[in-house]
Amino acid sequence: MNKMPKKKDFALMCKLYKEWNEKINVISRKDIDNLYDHHILHSLAIHRYMEEKGLLEDGLEILDLGTGGGFPGIPLASVMTSCHFTLCDSIAKKVRVAQAVAKDLKLKNVTCVNARAETLPGPFDWVVSRAVTSLDAFYPWVKGKFSKGILYLKGGDVAEEIAQMCSKCKVDPGKVSVWPINDWLKDDYFAEKFVIEIRK
Repeated sequence: MNKMPKKKDFALMCKLYKEWNEKINVISRKDIDNLYDHHILHSLAIHRYMEEKGLLEDGLEILDLGTGGGFPGIPLASVMTSCHFTLCDSIAKKVRVAQAVAKDLKLKNVTCVNARAETLPGPFDWVVSRAVTSLDAFYPWVKGKFSKGILYLKGGDVAEEIAQMCSKCKVDPGKVSVWPINDWLKDDYFAEKFVIEIRK
């Protein structure tokens, strides 16, 4: 994916989400027309980061926690076909959407579960997530469940939030990296959005 992904390659994914969103609101109705740019590309920033940092490997087990209707997990699973994704959310109707979309896209590398983080067996290689909660609240949910690290999509002033997590959860600040998505996606929407890596 060194080249920019093409919108036409995700046409079916966009169509399925638009249809499901009419029934179950997983994406804000006013943002549904920006589905590709704001949701699919945003999710794929994790893949771009992994590519750039040499973190991609075949056979990775990846947990997408708080997936909602399948972000970032479904776009990632569609380009990382040799890795297995567990998409987890505590809201059953959202998991139903993720499950249906994965099935219609014929993604054989996706398992969807309706559960809370604490009940999941581990370990996974990576945990990915998209701004589910603050980092200091998220980290304890997945502590001990990953062997490599966390890749977290977050916007805004992340420095303070990272400092709070490091202090509260006793995480070494040297294990945290911040990558501006704007380095890849030159768009104002991504100006204050980041991939945060927290290594084990």
